[in-house]
Amino acid sequence: MRADRLLRMLLLLQNRGRMTASELAAELEVSVRTVYRDAEALASAGVPVYADRGPDGGYRLLEGYRTRLTGLTGEEADSLWLAGIPAAAAELGLGAELATARLKVSAALPARLAERTRRVQERFHLDAPAWFRDTDPVPHLARVAEAVWEQWTLRVRYRRWRGEVRRELHPLGLVLKGGIWYLVARSGESSGEDAEDGPERAPEHGSAGSGGGAGERSVRTYRVSRILDLDVTGERFERPADFDLAAHWAEVSRRLEAARWRGEARLRVSPRALRLLPMQFGAVGARAVREAGEPDEEGWVRVVLPVESTSVAVGDLLRLGAEAEVLGPAELRAAVAETVGTLARRYGRDATAGA
Repeated sequence: MRADRLLRMLLLLQNRGRMTASELAAELEVSVRTVYRDAEALASAGVPVYADRGPDGGYRLLEGYRTRLTGLTGEEADSLWLAGIPAAAAELGLGAELATARLKVSAALPARLAERTRRVQERFHLDAPAWFRDTDPVPHLARVAEAVWEQWTLRVRYRRWRGEVRRELHPLGLVLKGGIWYLVARSGESSGEDAEDGPERAPEHGSAGSGGGAGERSVRTYRVSRILDLDVTGERFERPADFDLAAHWAEVSRRLEAARWRGEARLRVSPRALRLLPMQFGAVGARAVREAGEPDEEGWVRVVLPVESTSVAVGDLLRLGAEAEVLGPAELRAAVAETVGTLARRYGRDATAGA
């Protein structure tokens, strides 16, 4: 709305001082011509906005002028918890509200605290997504967030690793983890069907169960990007009074982490592979390095690395290439050898034979 944009323009000039029309247009996501018209509208409303000409010119407020129109709307107040991650606010449909809320808060601060806030923004930045991974497209996130807030029942078509399913859900909360959005929801149906949707390899690869046997309404975790379509029914559900989203998420994370590692691989690795372990396997790789044995005559060392299922471990360990040898367990060594043999035969034949 234009009124909101005019207020944002006023607060920008109050907080930052002189700004060019191009700078204002970029902040407000409008054209320079719109900035000209908005400046005229503010001046007509009695706001002392002045335009300085020349290469160092721009718009500014009369020295000493400060607006007191800094009260937050409900949506702006809701957006403040995402102040450090504006991209997440934009995905939730709160980008403009967050920008305005931050301006209002800055305008209400004493000069000393406002300067401190500015310095913090210059020196610290939070980038939630992991390296080398595109963020998930989440076209339904804003509607899911609205349903969480309003306690509306959702009917969704969801893509699991075992195929598509349809669910009626009572959405209890949203969690942003590693740049990926998750919906924590309770099945709106009392059948045991939803209890079959158990945890997959890791939370970022699917939906994680939180227990519950047949016939129970279990609370589960759904990756929002895997919601293929949804219907907001408009029917309200009763939110459990004792449900604690943060505590639930901590428990789900603990359980998934405990269930992830199903065994250990005994490896003999080169010095190069030893350096790669923390980068390839994170904390467990770093621990394997710390607990590594003494180098042999070739400089290779023996390590023990937690692994998931055999099929997953084969793919993970092959990332180390010829810099690692699986010593055990025998089943894993045989699986790696079989895969390497298949690759050798495939790459040993003429590439043009099947063309």
